[in-house]
Amino acid sequence: MSAAHAVREALGDEDREACFAVRREVFVEEQGVPRELEYDTYDETAVHVLAVRADGVPLGTGRLLHGADATGRTGADASVGFLGRLAVTKAARGLGVGAALVRAVEDVARERGLSAVDLHAQTHALGFYERLGYVAYGPEFPDAGMPHRAMRKAL
Repeated sequence: MSAAHAVREALGDEDREACFAVRREVFVEEQGVPRELEYDTYDETAVHVLAVRADGVPLGTGRLLHGADATGRTGADASVGFLGRLAVTKAARGLGVGAALVRAVEDVARERGLSAVDLHAQTHALGFYERLGYVAYGPEFPDAGMPHRAMRKAL
């Protein structure tokens, strides 16, 4: 995290709306993910993290599913959280925002006593997550029409 941006847990409606605005920009508008696939019931119970510029402009977001919400994606292992909906605005890419968001989600997972974090990476992003310590497993699969791989990092 640099002085140019800060990452924090999203608290309150204003922070959550900022998270959703970043996701809308990146996933719905830029990548063409249907809006009805982008937002789901997990948004209510997930822990959201938000990266903001020094002047408060939202730069990125991610979320952690934990407990029962995560087990459908983690091989039914309740000790593993699930990182998802990681998005960084086009203007903020290459500034370390994505890595700072991943670290913030990992910190939240540790605080909740989780042993690992799983994620489903778009295949073009595998190298990004590998540099942060994630290891791909299982076959490639489609999600929202894009190829993905499952990845895990022990905490």
